[in-house]
Amino acid sequence: MKAVVSSIALHDASVPVFLRYLDRLRGLVDTAGAFAEQHARPMADLLAARLAPDMLPFETQVVIAANFALRACFPLAGLAIPPYGEFPSSSDGLRRRIDRVASLLKTLEPQRFEGAESRVIESRAGDALVALKGPEFLLQYALPNFFFHLTAAYAVLRSQGVPLGKESYDGFHCYREQP
Repeated sequence: MKAVVSSIALHDASVPVFLRYLDRLRGLVDTAGAFAEQHARPMADLLAARLAPDMLPFETQVVIAANFALRACFPLAGLAIPPYGEFPSSSDGLRRRIDRVASLLKTLEPQRFEGAESRVIESRAGDALVALKGPEFLLQYALPNFFFHLTAAYAVLRSQGVPLGKESYDGFHCYREQP
């Protein structure tokens, strides 16, 4: 049986995906804030929480995930990455950052992505310089990194007792309440 291969425009494979999961990321921040308030726990504790001593804290995971959406989509659209902005170290600051990123992504018109298939995009990966053509950049580098930091943020909150499930992460799953 021959596999059917279809193509998808790089705009469609990036902007809507990032927007959907930025919304999920914002939901994690909202849930963390509600949890901190409900349990009389300082939000600063959750912002600083990490899975391992040498791992980045929750707040930084959120910031990097949000910034990756800009780092991916603007170069794919042939545009300079806009400044990330300065936001307070708080749940409100994280929400404002995520909202700003989503707002910037919504300005990217699909036609801006024309030619991105052959555009070579460079990005820093720690001390390494990554240089990949548009599809490889998005599918092999940018999206995996975005989801790595989104998943790390989710896992940090779970490790702190924040009541999250797979449905909190992807918004598709739904499970019955456990007795």
